[in-house]
Order: sequence, then structure tokens, then C-alpha cells
Amino acid sequence: MAGIYIHIPFCKQACHYCDFHFSTSVKKKPAMVEALCHELELRKEEIPGEVETIYFGGGTPSLLEKEELEKIFKGIYENYSVVEDPEITLEANPDDLSEEKIKMLADSPVNRLSIGVQSFFEEDLKLMNRAHNEKEALLSIQAAKKYFNNISIDLIYGIPGMSNDRWKENLRIALDLEVPHISSYALTVEPRTALNSMIEKGKIAPVEEGPAREQYEIMIEVLEKAGFENYEFSNFGKPGYFSRNNTAYWFGKPYLGIGPSAHSFDGLRRKWNVSNNTLYIKALEKGEIPVEIEELSAEDRYNELVMTRLRTKWGVSVDEVERSFGKDYKEYLLREAARLIKNGMLEWKEGRLHVSRKGKFLSDGIAAELFRVEEE
Repeated sequence: MAGIYIHIPFCKQACHYCDFHFSTSVKKKPAMVEALCHELELRKEEIPGEVETIYFGGGTPSLLEKEELEKIFKGIYENYSVVEDPEITLEANPDDLSEEKIKMLADSPVNRLSIGVQSFFEEDLKLMNRAHNEKEALLSIQAAKKYFNNISIDLIYGIPGMSNDRWKENLRIALDLEVPHISSYALTVEPRTALNSMIEKGKIAPVEEGPAREQYEIMIEVLEKAGFENYEFSNFGKPGYFSRNNTAYWFGKPYLGIGPSAHSFDGLRRKWNVSNNTLYIKALEKGEIPVEIEELSAEDRYNELVMTRLRTKWGVSVDEVERSFGKDYKEYLLREAARLIKNGMLEWKEGRLHVSRKGKFLSDGIAAELFRVEEE
């Protein structure tokens, strides 16, 4: 089983914190759709077996028109074997989700919406330069629920000026809307973003780890009490609503990335497309795939397994490490984990290593301490 990720590199405007690849000009959208379909055709041999998840990310996939979406689905279903009940997610912004657009999506193969709310408060949305307002955030979810039962929303915490009370209110509103899945991320400052520039110029306060950590702890407490499971560091789902796409990624299943900047993984190699719309389109017009390839060493694959699994509720299986990499890797993992268990950051559960509640906010750093560095 495998997944397909399709990157739609267009946005109405640039969010201040975003460093993903996108363009605010949509004049190349028709040519881009043609190029995406051509890449789907050229790479059909790269998918082993059936496709069980399809994910439209970006950018802003909800900018696609009905005919454009139909054309892409035609390219998928003509070239790939898709399971009977795939999870097909499309990321959408609230300002795109008119009732007409939601009906169009509901009539398409899309069966899961991921709505980029980020906050239900105007001051937060303005600081992040989001294209929607708080009213549109509420109305889009209420309208989407008439046509979709599998809805996820994104929320951001750790925003400068956001009090714990305002964060709790964000969570309360989300719970009142009865969405079954919430993905939530700490605001991070990436180089070469407007947010980084504004902080450097003193226009807004710096992003601090302390408040973000407090708000993460608040989120776990509030959402778990409401019946959500924190099945991955940033993801909370009601039973039956965990993201199949994301879970497949954390378990190292192969996926094919289509579109500029999209990444692919086949278990042994990682590939990524050029992050330039013009170069991507020109290459596909000539029947070329503008891709770079990295062969992953055993160390790379082990480190990736540790990083992704420790973020999840399933943890790292020591037996799987031995099966995949040998006894030496298993012993290395046990040796490095011992001190982290001793200081309460890691714990054992049924033969698996898990990040403890104490260490949860630091899970990526903890994973890095278990990495194996290739010797020269």
C-alpha cells in the first residue's frame, strides 16, 4: 500500500510564517494542472501495489476549480490502482469554502477536508496575514459539516500576545463545532519569512518556547478530556478519525510526491522535485521529471524511524529495529535510551520505547539523542 501527495503551489496571499513553496500568482495554474497530470503518468511505475491515501496539500488546494480537480483525479485513476475506500484529503482555507465550493468537493472523490483555521481570533489571523477572518472560520466549518463527516482543522499556538485564556477559548470553540480531528502546531520562525523580518525589526514580540509549551500542555489536557487521542505529537483524533495519510508516513510506508517541491519515498530512496513553478512546468512539457534523488544509508533510515515513531502513540519497537537493521542497532538504541529512561524522558510500554509525558514537548530533541551518526 502507498500514498500519493499532490502539491498545489498557489495561495491568495503569503502568510507571514510560511516557508512552503507557493506562488501568489495563479496565471500558471492551467499549465501546472497539465504538468501534474503528465508527472502522474510518467511516474506510475513507482507505486508498488495499490494506493490507499491521496493528499492534496500546498499552497492552497481549495483554489482548484471543478474541472482542474476532475482532470487530476482522472490522471490518478487512469494510471494507478486505488483501493475501494481510499482516504482522500484536500487542504482548504476558510475563505474558499463557500457552500457552492463545498458541494463541488463533496461531489468529487474527496472525502476528508483539512481546514486551515489557525485561530478563531481576528488579532491572531491579522498577525499571521491569513486571508480569512474569524467569521469565515466559523461559517466554513459549519457549512462543511453538512457535506463531510471527516473534517480536520489546523490551529496554531505560541503566537506572540496569545494568552492561555485565549488559547483555551480557541479549543473551546473547536470542541463546540464538534470536529473529529485537530492538528495543532507551535508557531515557528523560519528564515526568510515575513515573521522573521518583523521580529528582527522589533515590530512584534519574539516567539517564546515557554508560553508555547504551556499551551501545548493545556491542549493535551483539554482535548483528552473531550475524548480525543494525542496519537502523534501535533495530531489529535477521535476514535476512527486518525489521519490514514499521516499515519502511513510515520510508519515509513512509500509515497509518491507530485508537483513542484513535492517529496517521495520508496523505503530506500528519497526524491524531491524542483521548487520552481516555471522550471517544473518546462521540464514536464519536455517529458522530463525535474527530480533529485538521495540514497538513504542504514543510519539515515534508522534515524528516520526513531524520529517519526517517537512522535506517535505507538513508539519505537525494539524488535522492529533489530529486524530492519540488525542486532547492533538494537543494542545501540537500548544503550542510548538507558539514560533518557533514567531521567524520565523515555519509558517502556510493552516492548516499545515511548516519550514520557514529561518529555513530550521535547520529543524531536529526544529522538536526536538516539540518532546514529555515520562514521567517516
